[in-house]
Amino acid sequence: MADLAALTLALQTHLHNGLAPDEAARRLATDGPNTLHVAPKMPAWRRVLQPLRDPLVYLLLLAAAVALAAWVVQGREGWPMDATVIVLVVLLNAVLGWVQEAKAQNAVAALARLTQAHCTVVRGAQVQRIASAELVVGDLLLLTEGDAVGADARLTEAVDLRMLEAPLTGESEPVLKNAATLPAAVALADRLNMVFKGTSVAQCSGRALVTSTGMRSEVGSIATLLQTTENRPTPLQVEVARVGKLLGLAAVAIAVGVVLTILVMNGVPAPAGLLQVLLLGVSLAVAAVPEGLPAVMSVVLALGVQRMARRHAIVKHLASVETLGSASVIATDKTGTLTRAEMTIVRVMTASGATHITGAGYVPEGQLHHAGAPLLAGDLYAENLAVLTGGSLAGNAVLQKTEAGAWQIQGDPTEAAFLVAEHKLGATVGRKKRYTRVGQIAFSSDRKRMSSIEADHAHGGARVLFCKGAPGVLLERCTQVRVGLATVKLDAAGRQRILADAATLADAALRTLAVACRTLPETDADVDGQPTGDAADLERDLTYLGTVGIADPPRSGVAAAIREAQQAGVRVVMITGDHPRTALRIASDLGLVRAAEASAMDEVTHAVMPDVTHEATHEAMHKVRHQATPPASEAPAHPNALAGALTGDEIDALDDAALVAAAHRTPVFARVAPRHKLRIVRALQAGADVVAMTGDGVNDAPALKAADIGIAMGITGTEVAKQAARMVLADDNFGTIVHAVREGRGVLDNIRKFLRYLLSSNLGEVLTVFLGVVGAAVWGLQNSAPGAALVLPLLATQILWINLITDAGPALAMGVDPVSPGAMARPPRQRSARIIDARMWAGIASTGVVMALLSLVTIDLYLPGGLIEGHEDLQRARTAGFTVLVLAQLFNCFNARSETRTAFDGVFSNRWLWAAVVLSAVLQVAVVHLPLLNQAFGTTPLTAQQWLVCTAMASGVLWAAELRKWGFRTWARRATESR
Repeated sequence: MADLAALTLALQTHLHNGLAPDEAARRLATDGPNTLHVAPKMPAWRRVLQPLRDPLVYLLLLAAAVALAAWVVQGREGWPMDATVIVLVVLLNAVLGWVQEAKAQNAVAALARLTQAHCTVVRGAQVQRIASAELVVGDLLLLTEGDAVGADARLTEAVDLRMLEAPLTGESEPVLKNAATLPAAVALADRLNMVFKGTSVAQCSGRALVTSTGMRSEVGSIATLLQTTENRPTPLQVEVARVGKLLGLAAVAIAVGVVLTILVMNGVPAPAGLLQVLLLGVSLAVAAVPEGLPAVMSVVLALGVQRMARRHAIVKHLASVETLGSASVIATDKTGTLTRAEMTIVRVMTASGATHITGAGYVPEGQLHHAGAPLLAGDLYAENLAVLTGGSLAGNAVLQKTEAGAWQIQGDPTEAAFLVAEHKLGATVGRKKRYTRVGQIAFSSDRKRMSSIEADHAHGGARVLFCKGAPGVLLERCTQVRVGLATVKLDAAGRQRILADAATLADAALRTLAVACRTLPETDADVDGQPTGDAADLERDLTYLGTVGIADPPRSGVAAAIREAQQAGVRVVMITGDHPRTALRIASDLGLVRAAEASAMDEVTHAVMPDVTHEATHEAMHKVRHQATPPASEAPAHPNALAGALTGDEIDALDDAALVAAAHRTPVFARVAPRHKLRIVRALQAGADVVAMTGDGVNDAPALKAADIGIAMGITGTEVAKQAARMVLADDNFGTIVHAVREGRGVLDNIRKFLRYLLSSNLGEVLTVFLGVVGAAVWGLQNSAPGAALVLPLLATQILWINLITDAGPALAMGVDPVSPGAMARPPRQRSARIIDARMWAGIASTGVVMALLSLVTIDLYLPGGLIEGHEDLQRARTAGFTVLVLAQLFNCFNARSETRTAFDGVFSNRWLWAAVVLSAVLQVAVVHLPLLNQAFGTTPLTAQQWLVCTAMASGVLWAAELRKWGFRTWARRATESR
């Protein structure tokens, strides 16, 4: 990479004075503002019509148009009830979908809002505060603690500068920056001499030359990915579209088939008779289409959304509810999702032994334990007190409690970890009373340590230097070690023990920091008591106090949630920008990989070098892995099988086909950039997985949008992530995802239930009319009078009534059926699997046939002639057959709740279903016995005995289904026993 002199020349700027104001204005006019391009919003009218873009909706609108045309041809008698009902159902479906999905906003617009900030620049040797939108290439940025970075920039100076880059790279710890020229191009997370738009300063200060603005910045590249990444239709949307097309073809085929059959069998009748035949065909076409299906689907999904919301899962798109139930992979970010994104000291190693610290995060609640018991007064307590007090003094972070009662930090999270641990020990108040800072030696990348000089009021104001840094760095400058309250000489054995302690902590993927101290002699202070001499002179002859292990701890409940997901056949993979060793150890702790895989990484690391520094570990692991592994083009599996992790560099070495193979074997992806996350998600999808992607940072947004369902963190997530995702976790709890998967599977089951119910019931209506017309002589329906009109088993108004009272209510009630206890005991539905599979179609067909036969046999039972001699007129026989068909559909409600489980299992578990059935039955009694409805629907009252006969006949659909289910269960049991 170019050095600063070459960069300054290339940018045509000044390293100290910055750009001239006139030149900055010219560049702003030429290059445009430092903002992100926002895709134009969809017009309101298109958002309103969006839910109507569905094949099934098109089919329903066509059916409504045909029905309306038939009403006009018939002379406009009465009100076109069928067309009206269909249109109202379509509008209801559109309103439900639009209201729910209107909450989603443009993700790139949110990205632009996120990066709005003000920056301090030097222009014409004058310091100015300007809006980040006015930054131009060549501007000289001044960075101080707490500042948001307005553009990508190359550092020219860095004084202990630490940057919070987690939203962009996923790095959980503040990144120490420097102005040194890098020897070669490196990954985004390793560009230590660069700062990036959208990140912020955690500690200290620096200067930087702006190199990229707007869409040319790294955040801009993410915005480009978002704009070019399309939302895939959910599996449910794909399947419903397929079913809609199938039903459309079926409706046309049925209508044409019935009309042609009648004309072939009876000849072409007079115009009035021909009109009746054509109207019958239209009625059958309308009956074949479950007009309530779109509305029922939307309502059931909306109910699922509400249930998930009560569990803190906010779903923005209705169809995404079912997608969760079909998820076969949950690809999750690490920092802030699996972990708390709060650095915590979990272990302390001192001369007298190891101490474990309970509690996680910045809430100072927890205890210090040794050998499984609370830490008591003694040597080990005194050593821990010295380590945590010294680490708190050698830092600048602040831990405070807000008015709302929440704990928050300012400054470096690692330094804050000492403050939290010190609170747990109960030493904070004593430390503040005892020490007063009189000087500081700042951290630098060369020294790799920081020191604070304190006046110790317990010893007459004596100056004490506390130093914090890497164990190996501090150990070189130590001559003594703290043991209890005493100080002893540090010999070779003591040094080996300290190195072994640091290695133990590193083996656990903990970040290691050491603390040391030294009482300064009076000769090292001036007349005012201020320390004199350079850092090297002051930071010598130190007393080693101890080593701490720091971790970003897993969130509570995550491990249990992952186990539940795995038991449900859902694979969980980690995708993070963090270091591979840290990622793999967290994955091992959470059960994503076997402990042996994590141990293999440790062995690789220590086989190369004993040093435990973060960067050296990564280089060593990478080197050994590729010495032992063939090139990616030759390897049948991914090249990182040894460690169980795949890095961004290794992903770049794989073509798409190789990445698809690797993605389905790899549990951890580390050191990845946003484009890598996007490739991983697409590779998983290419392998037929339904992918749920979780994340919270800007860097997660493209993958969140590309996934089948993106899930953003609601508390710690950036606005970009929330808007790109289809679901937001209000509690940032990974376990909520598993609850949502369970709920999604329940929704899918309920969708299958009401599809089974609606389609079989509608098929029963169609077959009743078709078989009744074709086999009119068999059922006694044939009118032998010359020129007589066609005798129909059901009237068009009766078909409409059946759809009105039996479709919507019971189907909606099935949508609130409780989730089956075995929902999480079966594998997820494959992307290629049909919601209505072959066995379900067979059940639908058999149930429809049984319904039709029962209705027609009942008509034959009361009509003279046919198979069974009856003595009633056509109106009563038709009323009886009509009633049997309605009651059969109500019995079918309980059949449809499962393909294999008996209807009597949990028969009373859904009170809403019983309410819908009772209401439909009452309405059927009304249409049979109320004179006004008798006239409208061509019915006549039935006797109590006839009602009993109709009920008994209708129950036949229940017993036939029970027999079929018994056969399925018997076959399944015998197949299991034969294995």
